[in-house]
Amino acid sequence: MHLDLLLNNILSIPILFFFLGLIAVQLKSDLEIPQPTSRFLSIYLLMCIGLKGGHELAHGNWNDDTIQSLGIALLMSAVVPLYVYPLIRRKFNSYNAAAIAATYGSISVVTFISAVAFLQEMGISYGGYMVAAMAMMESPALIVSLILLQRALPKDHKAPRQRLISLLGESMTNSSVFMILGGLLIGCITPEQSFQELKPFTDGLFKGFLSVFLLDMGLVASRRIKALTRAGTFLISMAIFVPIVNALISIGLAFLLGVSAGNALLLAVLCSSASYIAVPAALRMTIPQANPGLFVPMALTVTFPFNVTLGIPLYYYIITLIWK
Repeated sequence: MHLDLLLNNILSIPILFFFLGLIAVQLKSDLEIPQPTSRFLSIYLLMCIGLKGGHELAHGNWNDDTIQSLGIALLMSAVVPLYVYPLIRRKFNSYNAAAIAATYGSISVVTFISAVAFLQEMGISYGGYMVAAMAMMESPALIVSLILLQRALPKDHKAPRQRLISLLGESMTNSSVFMILGGLLIGCITPEQSFQELKPFTDGLFKGFLSVFLLDMGLVASRRIKALTRAGTFLISMAIFVPIVNALISIGLAFLLGVSAGNALLLAVLCSSASYIAVPAALRMTIPQANPGLFVPMALTVTFPFNVTLGIPLYYYIITLIWK
């Protein structure tokens, strides 16, 4: 990997604020982002991504690249739990294996946003429909992981079939997915003039708000480190191994199907990321026996920092080598 590519990503202002959050907790600083502010930042970032994606969807063409990108996203979301589950099951029970499989089959919206910022910084184009791909990847991993768990449990421990059927509806109304889909719809129907009038808010403030949000993510991740270290090196290594494997598979599929380089990077980031917000919230209801002290720190403390600092430039470097 070119050193300047890695340095440009690590030395970008949002990533540096993420590191600042990590350091603040270790130095026992009283720095804290209030919960309502953190919530506002999440809504703002999701709104901006949704609006931009919807605008591009409305003004773009649905071509082979669109269909293939969406197809890869859906396929990977359903397939990843199929191999993550048996890997984790070797060391942990079925409940925790299913929870971790769902976590890694789903996506991190903030990692996706960081990748979008990386592409914009590099001047590389991508399709607005990738926002739709991101939203579509929330549900399949949850459903497949629950099916795997259902098959592993004794008959009297299985959840009602209606629970599996209702899961899709619940995941679609999850606040993150709902905000993305709502932004997509509004972006699609908004006239061009109205969209341009909003640009100072959606573009001009985006990187600043992203910096504050990643500062908060650094604070949260740093507080979770101890919980993961108690679980041992197996989960820590899996939290890096699984994302790299997922990214390489998605890059290979994107290359074989002729997906553009920008979309290939976003696919790699989506497939390599892990959910630490939407899926854990759903798992509390669907698999309450799973230990959140395992899958949340894996996603937030290891996979997320790895992807936003090293993963994104690494995946892009691999793409530039293959796409030449």
